[in-house]
Amino acid sequence: MPELTTNRLSVYLRCLDEVAGQGVRTISSTGLAQRLDLNAAQIRKDLAHFGEFGVRGVGYAVEDLRQHLRAILGLDRRHRVVIVGAGNLGLALADYGGFRSDGFDIVALVDSAPEKIGTRSRGGVPVGDAAELASLVTRERLDIAVIAVPPAAAQQVVDQLVKAGISAILTFSPAPVRVPEHVRVRRVDLSVQLEGLSYFLASERDEANATR
Repeated sequence: MPELTTNRLSVYLRCLDEVAGQGVRTISSTGLAQRLDLNAAQIRKDLAHFGEFGVRGVGYAVEDLRQHLRAILGLDRRHRVVIVGAGNLGLALADYGGFRSDGFDIVALVDSAPEKIGTRSRGGVPVGDAAELASLVTRERLDIAVIAVPPAAAQQVVDQLVKAGISAILTFSPAPVRVPEHVRVRRVDLSVQLEGLSYFLASERDEANATR
């Protein structure tokens, strides 16, 4: 399944969560599209990959579709997550409450700095020794890892995680990493996102100068 499709499923689920909270019981693809500024045909196509969920002329039952999407996205069970890197970013991620409400339990942080090992985040997540990462993965039954380490350490950390049995990794390191085919890596490069916004501002400025 294309990554863009699964990304959109997450967006649809967020919208359904919102309308369910407003007491909405049914919604059409057009209604979803209007709320999300998307194309209704694209929504129907995305959902059709996984079955027939709606009734023509009526739309989708909000609660039923929510549960279907949660199951498709694997959110019908909880995931146990380790964050590698107890710097400012790692600590902030560990204490973000939205992960738990979405089914992601931040079980542990690990770091290689002796002064951080044995401490806790403000929210109480313990910081363990990165050297014991493999045993931690097994003992705590971890299935997702988040990497928040300097670029030079990213590949070594990924290798440790893969060897320990982790096959789903989210990395905030800008460095590209190599993994076996069975391992899925998602990369969040904040600098790229900021540069995209910078380009938008530069384009607006250039357009304004051109019209003067």
